Order: sequence, then C-alpha cells, then structure tokens
Amino acid sequence: MARPPRNRSHFFLDGRGQGEAYTSPRTVISGLPPARARAQHAAKLSQSFATAIAGAQQLMADREAGIAEGEHGFYLQFDIPVAERGAVEALENKPAGIELVAVPQVADGEVIVTATVFVPERSVEFYSKKVDAYRDEETKAGHPKNQNLIARIEDVRLATVRSLFTDAPDFYPQPNVVSWWEVWIRDGKLVSFRTVAGRLNIPLKDHAIRFPERDVVLAHGTEAIIARLLINSDAVAELRLAKDTPSTFLEMGAVEQVEWAEDLVDRLVAPDALAPAICLLDSGATREHPLIAPALPVANQHAYDNNWGVGDSPFWNGHGTSMSGVALYGDLQQALAQQGAVELPYWLETVKILPPNGSNDPLLYGAITEIGMTKAEVSAPLRKRVFCMAVTSEIGLARGRPSSWSAAVDQLTYGGGTLHRLIVIAAGNLRGDIHAAEYPDRNDLEEAESPAQAWNALVVGAFTDKVNIIDPAFDAWAAVAPAGDLSPASRTSGTWDRQWPVRPDVVFEGGNFAHDGVNPSSHVDDLQLLTTHYRPNIRLFDTFGDTSAAAALGANFCANIIAARPTLWLETVRGLAIHSAEWTPAMRAHFDGAATQTMKMAMLRRYGWGVPDLTRALKSAADDATLVVEDVLLPFKKEKSVIKTRSMNLHALPWPRDELLELGAADVELRVTLSYFIEPNPGERGWTRRHRYSSHSLRFAVKRSLESLQQFRARINKAAEAEEEGAVGAAAGGDNWFLGMIRDRGSVHSDIWRGSAAALAERDAIGVFPVSGWWKEKPGLQRWDRAARYALVVSIRAPGADIDIYTAIENKLEIEVPAG
Repeated sequence: MARPPRNRSHFFLDGRGQGEAYTSPRTVISGLPPARARAQHAAKLSQSFATAIAGAQQLMADREAGIAEGEHGFYLQFDIPVAERGAVEALENKPAGIELVAVPQVADGEVIVTATVFVPERSVEFYSKKVDAYRDEETKAGHPKNQNLIARIEDVRLATVRSLFTDAPDFYPQPNVVSWWEVWIRDGKLVSFRTVAGRLNIPLKDHAIRFPERDVVLAHGTEAIIARLLINSDAVAELRLAKDTPSTFLEMGAVEQVEWAEDLVDRLVAPDALAPAICLLDSGATREHPLIAPALPVANQHAYDNNWGVGDSPFWNGHGTSMSGVALYGDLQQALAQQGAVELPYWLETVKILPPNGSNDPLLYGAITEIGMTKAEVSAPLRKRVFCMAVTSEIGLARGRPSSWSAAVDQLTYGGGTLHRLIVIAAGNLRGDIHAAEYPDRNDLEEAESPAQAWNALVVGAFTDKVNIIDPAFDAWAAVAPAGDLSPASRTSGTWDRQWPVRPDVVFEGGNFAHDGVNPSSHVDDLQLLTTHYRPNIRLFDTFGDTSAAAALGANFCANIIAARPTLWLETVRGLAIHSAEWTPAMRAHFDGAATQTMKMAMLRRYGWGVPDLTRALKSAADDATLVVEDVLLPFKKEKSVIKTRSMNLHALPWPRDELLELGAADVELRVTLSYFIEPNPGERGWTRRHRYSSHSLRFAVKRSLESLQQFRARINKAAEAEEEGAVGAAAGGDNWFLGMIRDRGSVHSDIWRGSAAALAERDAIGVFPVSGWWKEKPGLQRWDRAARYALVVSIRAPGADIDIYTAIENKLEIEVPAG
C-alpha cells in the first residue's frame, strides 16, 4: 500500500505546557561510615594533619615578598575510599573559606579517590579540631562526633603540584621539561594569578575561557615553576596538560576534471539577503572557486589571526574548501546532474582557525573557537547561522570527560541563556592504517575526539551507502563497510563512561574505504563524495569523505531547517534533526540482535539515532503527524536557604483518541524527542552531586494507557527521586519503549514506543520535569532562578492505516495551521 505524501506542515504549539508544583526529595549522603578503631584512626589522622600543617606553615613562610598575591593558604590532599566518595563534598566548608578544587578521575580497579582542597591560613586547625572532636566527643545518639566525615577519610597529606593535576597520570610532564599547562583558576582570582605569573616571568597566553566558577588560561613552565605559583598565589584550582591541537585526515585521491561547472554556475540561484548562513571554522576557503563565490561574499571571510589571510592552505590540502563544497551542495554530483535551477537557501561564512603552515602554538582552542565565532557574528549580527567544525583533537581523551574545548563549545551554545548557538561538530576519524579485518571493532574502541564531548552540540558521525566500485583499476577490491553501515573511519563513544552523552547524535554520508584483501584499506574515488577543489586554476573538483564530509552535511541539513522555519529555536532545530533520524536496515539488524540494554547502548553509541531525513524533519503526512512544542520551565526555587525543584510542565496534546481507538489492535508508533541546552561547569571535582557538569537536566515521561493523571504525577515524582539517587532513566523504564532507561544521557533524549493504536489512544499527556544539576546544588552561584528552555517533538505514526490522523489533530487544535 502506497504511503501518503509527506506534504503537510508540522503542528507548532508554542508554550502550551501547564506548569505544576513539583518537588523531588532532597537526598543526603546515606549509609554507615566504615567501621574504625576510633582511637587508632584519630591518632593516625592527627599525626597526618600535624605533618601536613607543619609543611604548610613552612610553605607559607616561603612566600616571596613582592611576588605573592592573595590570601595566605595551602592545599591538602585527602584519600577517601571509592565506596565513600560521596564524602568528598563534605570536605568543603564555605564559612571557613575551604574550597574543594580538584578530584581526578578514578581509574578502573582503583580503591582510593583523592580530593584536594584549598585551606586559608585562618582555618589551619579546622580539620584537626574535627579529628579531636571525633576522638573525644559523642553526639546525642552516642556516636563519635564528626564520624560521617572523619571515619571516611583514609589519610591526608600536604598537596603538591601533582595533587592538582586532573588529567590521566600518563600526561603529567617530566619534572624538568618546560610544558604548557592548562591552569584552572578559582573564581575571582584571575587578575591576581596574572599578576603573580608576571612577577615570576611565567609566559601566559592572552586568551582565557570563562566558566561559572573557573577561568582557564595557559601557562608555560616546569613543574618547579608551577610549584612557585602555588606557593605565591591562592588562585589555582586544578592543572591539566595543554593538549588541544587540531588534526584532520585529508589524504584524498583526485578525480578527473569535470567540465560541467559553468553549466551549474549558470543555474545557481544565490541566497536571499536575509537567508541564514553556514559558518565553517576550518582552514579558510578559496573564494575564487566559481561554485563557492556566489554564496561567499568577501565580507563573509574571517581569520582568527588576521596575518594568516582568509584563503585556504596547501598545508591542509584545501580542507576548508572541500568542507565548503559539501556544506553548500551536499554531494556535488547531484547538483551537477540536476536539471533546472539549483537554489542556495543560505550563505557561506568561513573563519580560518588553522594557520597557513604547521601547527598553532599551544592555545586554548575553546578561546579560538569563541573568537572565530564572534568575528562572524560581529560582521553580520542579525544573521541566523549554523556553525560547523570538523577540526578535532585525539589527545587527552578520557572516556567522555569534558575538555576545556568541549566545555567552551557548551558554553558558547548555551550563550548565557539568551544568545543560543547551534554548533555541528565532527566525531573525528580513525588514524593510521585502517584494516578491513578490524572493522567495526576498532571503531567501537576508538572514542570520539575532542570537542565532541560537548553536550549541546550536534555531533555527527559517518555512515555510508557507497559500495559500488566502477574504476577498473580496482576490479579486485571490495568495499570495507556494507551499505547502510558505519563508515570505516568514524569514531564512536562505545568506550565512554555511562554518564556521558551518546556520540555521535546522528550520522551522515561519509564515504567508504576499499581493500584488496592484503593491504590496509584506502580511499577510492568511487566511494567518496564529490566536492570543490581549493586550486580551481588547476582543477575544479575533488573527492572528500569521513566525518568531515558528514559534519558538513549535518550543517547543510540544519541550515535548510532554519531557512524553512527561521523562527525556530536552535534547540528545536537540533531536536528535529535527531527526531527525523532513523536507523538503516543494516543498523537496525544490529539493534535487533542486541539482547540486553547494554548491547543496545553499544549500538546507540555507534550509530546515534541514525540518518536524518530533511523531508521528515520539515513535513508531516496523513498517517504520520508531528507536533513541535517550544516551552520554558523554572526548574528550581529557593525556600529559605534550600534550593528545591520547582515545577514540571504537563503537556496535554491534541490527541486523535477516537481515530486511534477505531484502529484498535493495529500497530502504531509514538516517537518523542526532548532537546535543551545546559550551562556547563567543567571544573574537575569528581562529578559528585554538588559538582555536576550540567546546570540542570530535564526528562520526559508519557502517561500510560491505564494511568490516571494523578498516578502519572506520582510516577514522575518517584522517578525524580530515583534520579537524585543515581538511577538515570527511572522515568523511562519498561512499557514498550525501545531505548527506555538508556535514553537519558546528555541534553537530548529521544525514544520510540510501539504498540496497539488502542493503547496509544490514552497516552495523551507528556510531562517534562527537572532533575538536579549545579544550579540546584550550588546556591552560592545564584543560578537557581534561571529558566530552562526546551523543545519537545512528538510524532504519531500509523503506517498503512486508512485513517487521517493529521486531520483529526488539526480539528482538535481549532487554529490555523501554518502554511508551508
């Protein structure tokens, strides 16, 4: 049976959520502390504190007059059993001026977590007094005083430079080696830090990244120099190795000169003056290319360093120009072969963030990204745009843990809650020789590159449908990836820790590799995309692929949504891209073979939500109706000194109840996608409850068919309580959801429910509710009263049904459906 045409506008229902009072219970560290021989444990810690404080007093005496700035103080490093890591937060005491600054990640198999705090001189005896009270005093219940904290401390010592180092130990610089350090500065201490660094003649990079509680700068020196910084300053919170360096794979074979370029130029329709733009952060672009010039005015080209120029560079094999061709045309072969006019619905902007030759000096690529984006925005402040970046780094990856670069991307995307941005990022490519026998296991093991850890970006991996090799020179060769499966170079998040987002979000065509059964596989022109060459005086076209091409296609996709619906929030654009995605038959076969949720998550981290479809993102059909909601809620409120969850939004949607009941046992599908942006707080303090990376998280829950609204509300509150205790996905378990409890990672959540039409008829309410984040857990930062925007996309699909679901919804709305 033929499906109805997809030619009807989606339903856009702005702000229809009904706010309701809602509070998830506040939880505290629970459970008994480790059993201790009280006197012996107190004696051990008293001796450790005495030794540490004696060393601290010597360090404070060694502060150098004329160099030192800030409050006298020192750092202590605590050892706490991994099972008791919740006690890390209790080490901090704001009234005493004691701040928890660094909690490195714990490697698998480690039994101790280390936590470093800054202690001002005025509180030198703070912990010693707590140990004394633990030894000598009892609570009213007869327990040792301060037992919950002191009994959970294994040991303590005076901290060193290494104590503040939160990267993997393998990255720690050798003692006498001069290195660039990424220095994370305590709130409000940047000026004094720069002063001390200047007095010590420590080179600093000019740019800093600002986060809610931290500034990040780069400092050049040895371990001993950094130690002098710590002695003479109270500013440092943590240290990492400066390691974000750009890298892309650009070894692309040539294609023969194609003589149709002039014909295509004659058929181009240039963008409207008010059209949106795709802004590429890359190696620049060759504007002189006849297929690029119509969409790239001179004023649209910028460079991070004006001395670099804005044109593309041979050093990067014309990567930016290749990105430009795909961003504008998709696979250029289609535009060349197309009959009639080819409309360009958006402009191109380029920002050169890669130097013309060689690598940049160590820089904060978060700052480079911000400066590059700002240059484009200042040039055309009213233009809507999609940013796209295929520049990635493989250095310092840590199973999904945010880097300063990825956190900067999150911050730029969130834009202070008012200037939201959409950034499309490549997941990154495998490096070195790629062997067919390793596919796809190696892809699952090599993690997505920085800055793809960003929660708010649309991260794009690569799949491929290109399997036909026509060139007779490769008669004996075979494609590595089967049609519809992962492109051989594409990275995944298969090895990431479970709390981090799914990467990629979606996949686009990235071409394929071919192999002869003996040698490493390689690019073959027949299995790549066609794009523009950066030296048009020599040749006009080139081949291109991998996640760079896929990211450019992703930006193309999002720009088309904005061109069609310019008033949509950018959270909605990202949500529609993911909501429209489906797994290919090859991908679906892997999902169908996943016997457990763990195996299903592995497939989700390989393919994301699949391949987006632009028509599906923009249009509904009679048997496939999509409703789009843009709304706001206030997640938290303050009662006296306590921050609590404030409200949830209950969305009673215009449901085609009667029509679904008429379909009875027929199979139908409900898909829900929730998209929002978080504000990051990336300082490495162990990601314990009060030091969460995300400002807030949202969840959705759908009313069940035999559930009253009162029961539905009670279930949401129970799920929120479970989430507070670490049970991610508690609102999503069971009940025929395809992903269920594994869908709630990051800041976009999408899932599919399948069942009978009669069961779907009563599922006419969706709740969007908050769970905790640092806005709630850190009241001193004054973010608890901020609003949270979100986009909710809901589709009802009844393939093969002889009933017009779309019209039934339209009649219930009793409003004019937007034309389109």
